Amino acid sequence: MRRIHRQLCLLASLVLVIRALPIAKPIDDYDIAKNYLKSFYKLENRPPNPESREPDPMPEKLKEMQRFFGLKVSGTLDRETLEVMKKPRCGVPDVAAFSTFGNGPKWQTNKLTYRIENYTPDLSVAEVDDSIKRALKVWADVTPLRFTRIYSGTADIMISFATKDHGDAYPFDGPQGILAHGFPPSAGIGGDAHFDDDEVFTFRTPKNKGYVLFLVAAHEFGHSLGLFHSKVPGALMFPTYSFTNPESFSLPSDDITGIQLLYGSNNDRTTNRPGLALNTCDPNMILDAVTTLEGETMFFKDSFVWRRSSSGSVTKHLIKNLWPNAPDNIDAAYEHPVERILFLFKGKQVWAFNGNSVEPGYPKPLSSFGLPPSVAKVSAAIHDKTSGKTLLFFDIYFYSYNEMTKKMDKVNPKRLEDGFPGVTGEITAAHMIGDKMYLFSGTKVYEISSSRKLLSVLKNNHFLSC
Repeated sequence: MRRIHRQLCLLASLVLVIRALPIAKPIDDYDIAKNYLKSFYKLENRPPNPESREPDPMPEKLKEMQRFFGLKVSGTLDRETLEVMKKPRCGVPDVAAFSTFGNGPKWQTNKLTYRIENYTPDLSVAEVDDSIKRALKVWADVTPLRFTRIYSGTADIMISFATKDHGDAYPFDGPQGILAHGFPPSAGIGGDAHFDDDEVFTFRTPKNKGYVLFLVAAHEFGHSLGLFHSKVPGALMFPTYSFTNPESFSLPSDDITGIQLLYGSNNDRTTNRPGLALNTCDPNMILDAVTTLEGETMFFKDSFVWRRSSSGSVTKHLIKNLWPNAPDNIDAAYEHPVERILFLFKGKQVWAFNGNSVEPGYPKPLSSFGLPPSVAKVSAAIHDKTSGKTLLFFDIYFYSYNEMTKKMDKVNPKRLEDGFPGVTGEITAAHMIGDKMYLFSGTKVYEISSSRKLLSVLKNNHFLSC
């Protein structure tokens, strides 16, 4: 009896303890937005004061953020704005004391050192070393900058993995939020890059919802060299994370322009300068987009387009000579199967051309195709004559669009591997010849049958005269 009494007393004590514990308050959308604007747009932390006549600063900060990301500028917390706020991203603010291109801080030498202080358990030592080396090479390829690794002492760029509060006044926030941050060139902590080890980092593919370390590091090293965030969707220095196949990664022109304004171009590799000395026979050249148009095949790269006729002859043109209102460095292109209208995609916009004239009302947002706000860009597009659907690719997924109803299929998006067995990596360009589909992934071209069976893997310059 005494034993039962003691057990009841213990149970009552536990209940009292549990009731005394503070209940965690769920974070609502307003709190998410407020914290986001404090972190990245310098929203002042004012205590609530009902008697104050000063206007609430939050709507103006919301407008500032919406303008930066190319969203509808309303000053209200709409669904699209909140979705952008919830995306994984870099921890560097989108407004800061240093400028973006040209007049920002820079190193006064082209010979820089880096040191990896510790490692993440997500990857092997060799995988981390390789990811960091390739991420720095992204910038060395287009500038005179040269990077040397050291194993002790203080380097210009100190690289470390850490969690939560790690001693730099910019604590990390746990999984799926801030991925990393980098500091601009200066003494002390300047140039250093820190990675949140609460995230899952991967080597080449975004398996298990992880983030490719090479892509995250290449972005942060842009900050380490003096670049701020870019407003151009698809740019490496855009604040939010977007997967690109590391095997086919090519530094976008916006980033090249920015870094070369700070340090100049790489005189040893003129092919890395935007628009110069492009060689269609280069097996390492990655095309921006491919499409058929009125019986010809169009191959896009930077500010150029190559036209391949049905006889096999190839001519080179500036994109703007054929379509004066078209953007350079496009992401994707396809021809409407009936109306013979050319659609060009770049970032979150799409242009439509009838002949060389842009159609009224264009450019339009990607949402005009029914794509959700989470899709920041389309990496390839193709009209599949066999199914009668237009396929829009992004990351390792694709959407199926019905040209007749002007609506997306209900089951969207689909994983690339589910729709095209044997095809891996991000699709960077696509077109059709007869009943065969050709999907470009970096330097490889997958030849696909009408039944979507993988027939062969070709080189990226297969269709261009070499």
